[in-house]
Amino acid sequence: MEQLDAWSEFNVAMVGATAALAGLVIVAASVNIGDIVKTASLTARLAASIAGLVLALTVSAVGLFPGIDPLPYGVAVIVLAAAASAFQMHATRRILQNRTPENRLRWAKSAVGFAAPVAYVIGGSLVATGDAQGLAWCGIGSIVAVMAALLVSWIVLVEVLR
Repeated sequence: MEQLDAWSEFNVAMVGATAALAGLVIVAASVNIGDIVKTASLTARLAASIAGLVLALTVSAVGLFPGIDPLPYGVAVIVLAAAASAFQMHATRRILQNRTPENRLRWAKSAVGFAAPVAYVIGGSLVATGDAQGLAWCGIGSIVAVMAALLVSWIVLVEVLR
């Protein structure tokens, strides 16, 4: 698919940026990891956040495979999105189980982590059927994954210090 080649610079940028961000998030979390693991919902949210960055990284990396056809790329995107969603489902369960008064907006906290996988599933489905518009959905998924991961990571790091 020629259109996938047109996204190569975007994918290269996303691979580099998300790899760097994932490393920074892990280092920042490791400073307070003892306190983070004391709260199951924070641990699960941080894991889902990192899974979102890994999702953006791997989808972009697979998009750089030379000569990859639309069907295997689309299927790979869907499988990777499902894997990241598993982390978000676990985080959602932990968020909803945390009934402390400070844990407000539980549904909103949960929904943020599903935005990127949904965009990727739409994109992967479209690409797998030969619709090049799916690549734009994958690009949106990458951007949303980074935004959501940074937002959630920042919130987790602030909440652990309260």
